[in-house]
Amino acid sequence: MQIDYYFSPLSPWCYLAGTRLEDLAGRHGAGVRYIPVDPSALFARTGGKMLAERHPSRQDYRLQDLRRTAARENLPLTLHPAHFPTNPAPASYAIIAAAKAGGDVGGLVQSFLRACWAEERNIAEDEVIRDLLARHGFDPGLADKGLWTGAEVYERNLEQAVNAGVFGFPFYIVGEEKFWGQDRLADLEQYLSGMK
Repeated sequence: MQIDYYFSPLSPWCYLAGTRLEDLAGRHGAGVRYIPVDPSALFARTGGKMLAERHPSRQDYRLQDLRRTAARENLPLTLHPAHFPTNPAPASYAIIAAAKAGGDVGGLVQSFLRACWAEERNIAEDEVIRDLLARHGFDPGLADKGLWTGAEVYERNLEQAVNAGVFGFPFYIVGEEKFWGQDRLADLEQYLSGMK
């Protein structure tokens, strides 16, 4: 079984999923394919709006929901991080290169999310990217080596996401079955249980 995980390293909802995806994938013997996607391009193609374009009532509700979810999941969260928004492409390129190299990609993805939402680090900066790669056992040079390939794959990921019906983050797909949001991980697990 394979779970296609569409995400942005800038998404607070991906951060608040914690390691639950990796945990449930391990329990069910499923592989995870990490597919970073450009949020602004995805939203533009699928009818979504970037945060700054949303009505104030939606922005206010988002903050309350983030606070409640972080408390429930016992995860530290800065509601207004110093480096949000920032450019997600450099971190995404590094994740793409790391996935090609092989290793703890799930841990790396979580470290980018945590860096933004709990540590107030700028995940678009080379120094931060190199540090996170090294901490997870990857060659920090992947930050440079994977630039061109990363850019090409990142663009293909967008097309793949749109064609697969992805419109937000996190988004999980197993075969034709789709799950949107970290609050649907229990549904994903139930589905995997039924496939055995």
